[in-house]
Amino acid sequence: MPRDNMASLIQRVARQARLTFRSPAGPAFGENLHRLQQLLNEVRAEDLHLAPRGPSAAAAAAGGGPPWAGVVPPVSYMHICETESFSMGVFLLRSGACIPLHDHPGMNGMLKVLYGTLRIACMDTLPATAAAAAPPPAAAGSGPCLRALFRSRQHYTPASPPCLLSPHTDNLHQIDAVDGPAAFLDILAPPYDPQHGRDCHYYRLLEGPLAGAEPPALPREVWLVETPQAADFWCGGEPYPGPRVCL
Repeated sequence: MPRDNMASLIQRVARQARLTFRSPAGPAFGENLHRLQQLLNEVRAEDLHLAPRGPSAAAAAAGGGPPWAGVVPPVSYMHICETESFSMGVFLLRSGACIPLHDHPGMNGMLKVLYGTLRIACMDTLPATAAAAAPPPAAAGSGPCLRALFRSRQHYTPASPPCLLSPHTDNLHQIDAVDGPAAFLDILAPPYDPQHGRDCHYYRLLEGPLAGAEPPALPREVWLVETPQAADFWCGGEPYPGPRVCL
């Protein structure tokens, strides 16, 4: 059963997000961010009137691939609220879906799994230096290359604390739904805005895919190449069914 305070909980998350990201360079930012993290960690799927749904991993395997492929979006987004300082919503991933490796220029972010299991690979961009090694031959003829630090690749469930990113730490990440559909509550601060230099860029790891076998020991330096948005990835929209948020 949903908890009695579910409406006040997501409302308090939104209000704390507004307070936290209104002054990200202020002296109280760290304390406010910690409080927001604590509140976000309390949110459960039922608080937002959500429940696991969609094809199971077994059904996907039986069909030789995701049964939603080419029919419905692999990922959907439920908008909750947005201000100049932050946006908040829910991403729903079908079984086997992946949000490709992408960046969040100059942005902070928080991600809390509501149901399912996500595998999240996180990376930092590295400054270009004259002493840096040249990109590998596989980069020839590709898009712009970027040197990055592959920091971590971890599984997140509803029992996990929020995954955090900052403008300089874990700012690039790839998100895969593992063993079935998954959903997560997402806060980005400030929101994407191409007119102000906050457009989303996609990347590919030159040393091989991020999914599958575990990579070599982390952290380690890697080369990324900027790519267009993958043809098999797009994000649809769905109405948000949870408690209303007023700001």
